[in-house]
Amino acid sequence: MVVDDHPMWREGVARDLTEAGHLVVATSGEGRQAVRVAAAARPDLVVLDLQLPDISGVEVVQGLRAALPDVRVLMLSASGEPQSVLDAVKAGATGYLVKSAGPAEFLDAVRRAAAGEPVFTPNLAGLVLGEYRRLAAAPPTPHDAAPRLTERETEVLRLVAKGLSYKQIAERLGLSHRTVQNHVQNTLGKLQLHNRVELTRYAIERGLDE
Repeated sequence: MVVDDHPMWREGVARDLTEAGHLVVATSGEGRQAVRVAAAARPDLVVLDLQLPDISGVEVVQGLRAALPDVRVLMLSASGEPQSVLDAVKAGATGYLVKSAGPAEFLDAVRRAAAGEPVFTPNLAGLVLGEYRRLAAAPPTPHDAAPRLTERETEVLRLVAKGLSYKQIAERLGLSHRTVQNHVQNTLGKLQLHNRVELTRYAIERGLDE
C-alpha cells in the first residue's frame, strides 16, 4: 500500500512497485483514511510519507500497527532529520528512506522491509543504532526470566545485532535464506517482539553485538 498526499508521487511509486512485480492493494493521500483502508486491504507492507495533511506519519504508523500488528512500514520522506527518524522507528516503522533515493535503492528497500529487515538510508543507520546503544546504557528495568534460545538462534541473533542482512547471515553460517528467516521468526515469537528492529535493540541491551 502506498500513502502519500502528492498524487503524482503516489501514482509514480505505485507504478514502480507494480512494474517490479509487487501487488499494490491500495493507495491513500490522508493518514486517517490510510489506517481505515489498510485495515480492510491488509497489506504486507505500507510505503508511507512522513508528512500528511491530517495527521503525522508517526501517528499513522501507530494506527497501522494497532490495526495490523504484523504489517511492515517503510517511511519514505523528504526529511532526514534525526528526530523524525527516531520517532518513526519508535512508533514501529521497519525502515526509513529519504525520497532522494534512486529507484533501485527504493525497490531493494521495499524487498528487504517486506522481509522484516530494518532498512535505513545509509547515513541514518548509524543514528538509529546509536540511539539503541544509548537506551541500552540506561539503568536496567526488571525483566522476567529470558526465554531459552537454541544455540543457532543465539548465533543468528548476534549477527542480527551486528547489522548483517539475512543474506549475509546465511552466507556466514552456511544456511539458506529461508532458514535464517525461520530462526529470526522463532526468536521473535519466543521473545514476544514484533520486528527485527526490536530484536536488534534486545540483542544490544544484552551485549550480543560485541
